[in-house]
Amino acid sequence: MTTLNFSSQDIAIQGMTCASCAGRVEKALKKLPGIQAATVNLATEKAHIQADATLAMAEVKKAIEDAGYALATQTTTLTIEGMTCASCVGRVEKALLRVPGVLTASVNLATETARVEALPTVDNKALITAVSVAGYEAVLSSAAVASVPASSIRITDDYAWKIAALLSLPLIIPMLASLIGVQVNLPGWVQWALATPVQFWLGARFYKAGWKALKAGTGNMDLLVALGTSAGYGLSVFQLASPHAGHVAPHYYFEASAVVITLVLLGKWLESRAKQQTASAIKALQALQPVVARVKQGDLDVEVPIASVKPGDVVVVKPGERVPVDGIILEGQTHMDESMITGESLPVSKNLHENVTGGAINGEGLILVETRAVGTETTLARIIRLVENAQAAKAPIQRLVDKVSAVFVPVVIALALATFLGWWWYNGDIQHAIINAVAVLVIACPCALGLATPTAIIAGTGVAAQHGILIKDAEALEIAHRINTVVFDKTGTLTLGKPVLTAQVPAQGNEEDFLSLSAAIQRGSEHPLAKAVMDAAHQRQLHIPTASSIKALPGRGLAASVNGRSLQLGNTRLMQELNVALGSLAAEADALESQGNTISWLAESGEKKQLLGLLAFGDEIKLEALSAVSGLHSQGINTVMITGDNAGSAHRVAGQLGIQQVFANVLPGDKAAAVERLKDDHRTVAMVGDGINDAPALAAADVGIAMATGSDVAMHTAGITLMRGNPALVADAIDISRRTYAKIQQNLFWAFIYNLVGIPLAAFGFLNPMLAGAAMAFSSVSVVSNALLLKRWKPAQRNDVCPL
Repeated sequence: MTTLNFSSQDIAIQGMTCASCAGRVEKALKKLPGIQAATVNLATEKAHIQADATLAMAEVKKAIEDAGYALATQTTTLTIEGMTCASCVGRVEKALLRVPGVLTASVNLATETARVEALPTVDNKALITAVSVAGYEAVLSSAAVASVPASSIRITDDYAWKIAALLSLPLIIPMLASLIGVQVNLPGWVQWALATPVQFWLGARFYKAGWKALKAGTGNMDLLVALGTSAGYGLSVFQLASPHAGHVAPHYYFEASAVVITLVLLGKWLESRAKQQTASAIKALQALQPVVARVKQGDLDVEVPIASVKPGDVVVVKPGERVPVDGIILEGQTHMDESMITGESLPVSKNLHENVTGGAINGEGLILVETRAVGTETTLARIIRLVENAQAAKAPIQRLVDKVSAVFVPVVIALALATFLGWWWYNGDIQHAIINAVAVLVIACPCALGLATPTAIIAGTGVAAQHGILIKDAEALEIAHRINTVVFDKTGTLTLGKPVLTAQVPAQGNEEDFLSLSAAIQRGSEHPLAKAVMDAAHQRQLHIPTASSIKALPGRGLAASVNGRSLQLGNTRLMQELNVALGSLAAEADALESQGNTISWLAESGEKKQLLGLLAFGDEIKLEALSAVSGLHSQGINTVMITGDNAGSAHRVAGQLGIQQVFANVLPGDKAAAVERLKDDHRTVAMVGDGINDAPALAAADVGIAMATGSDVAMHTAGITLMRGNPALVADAIDISRRTYAKIQQNLFWAFIYNLVGIPLAAFGFLNPMLAGAAMAFSSVSVVSNALLLKRWKPAQRNDVCPL
């Protein structure tokens, strides 16, 4: 964690709109220990702070966010060259965090990248220099891709291990021949000639990386390989150069050093191929982005680079083509395959004025699409960013691995030295002592430790994204496996969120006048109930008067003035606050609620306080809702519903779906408090919602799960986003989380067990260096291969039956 190594600093604040905002941020900053002074300027949207050097920048960021605002930061992704194991990861992270202004640095060994969050004033050159000083090379990701094609790297590694294998094979022929009773002697100088290019040409990478680690005051896997093989090679050269008595030639260990290097090179090549497969989901998503678009310019259709398309341009999409932009259909109708974006396997019907998503495959119809979003603002680009962020982040369990990795190499070197001294003291055979020490150095594998967690996260988040489940970060993925309670919002989550007006009952007068007044007060509102009222009024072709002084009453309803009358439209709570008697309509409301309807009341206040009538709304339950709840119950997870709707409607929906606990008539601001109460009962809680009013509850839950069919605010708040409005995906999200976490645990077990078992065996002389090298190479490959098994995961097959 970096610290503020300055006495004063200007930082940019996002989200302030008034003087009270500035005051709130200033107050939050001044509360921080170490802040000597803080002044917030609303006009420049900056805060000037004077702080002690011990104050962590992350604390400043958290204080600003807790106040409801955001610290302006930039995220940079670097490609790191030269990392080989978990200790390398820790060293690069520490180097980046020492750069002034860096908030967080997350290095991923599997993808060989570093994601750095820093103040906008931090220069990328400073980040690259910090990595260089630590003994590695860094470039900006885009530059890395352009300058070094991945294919060239794979070909080089491919040739390296194959050449090493060809040179090493003659060295092990005498050993293999002795197993069948045949004596084959290879002259010492021939062994030296074969082993030397393997040691110093093909193995040069280990010396370079090991030397950089030493200069940085630490160690890594390369240092262990370089030390171990050099010891075996050096002992053999010494024996070859020294005159020996008698006619019996000494035993050389050239084959051990050469074979160890060959096996490690082979392991790195296999590991690299496997790591590329774990990231295949990102590559598949990136492949969905078309590079050109056909833009309508007058009577002509002109193909232009996708980067040249602007919002408002009309794009022509022919049958079978991928849609190049996010937009709305101006002409034509078709079906679209959105499976790679939403996970929906069946083509989706698209008609006039409906939204289309870039990357989807157009079906049978030619359509004209008005561009609404291009480039980094498209849905596909946001999905890619979410998945990349999740794959670059570290799971909390990785902290234990980082602590172990930090001391791993020094401990292994100490154990190897102890092994050498112990055997030398025990039998006086210095050659035997050296070989056993070499085996200890070679068997140790911090590489597997570093790969255990990130490869599982990459595979798990990648396959989840392919099925329409976007996991924002590794922490959400790790926590989700412990979820034992899922809280659902009702409207738009378990129901379609498209209520219709089922009844209008005036207390006096006729239905048309009552409906006209109700529509007047809700004209312009985006609330689903308001839309239902407006649709009913338009169907009857009613005249809707103009309302003025319209005011929202959060969690209660609306107030407005219509034709000089002061009107309020809202729920029962609002009527109670206004002291409006419900009279004979109360019984009718109870009957409608028991049938699953939502009730709104229209009243007049002022001098003539009176109830004008009630409106009843019905909302159809989603087809998938029943299987969603039953799927969670089959996993042993409790279900809860929290809604602002009335108790009658809430309990009817809950009863039909089998939901075990219901909170009804809950204000939006109180949903978060209800979630907190469930958490206080020692539960791990997930909240599922889709609306703006669900955002606080999504943030309060251990894991927030948002429907992409809802508001952007909900999706930004949640840790997991479901790309389809299908609540059954909640059980699938928890299932892939559990499976991914299980893979992380399995990988860490095998990574630790290799060392816990292998190092003592090598120290006590039960492993020769070649077997140790094979075990080390296999450990990394097995960890990555185990993570790849997650790619076979598929959502559960369920029969979605409407309960109504």
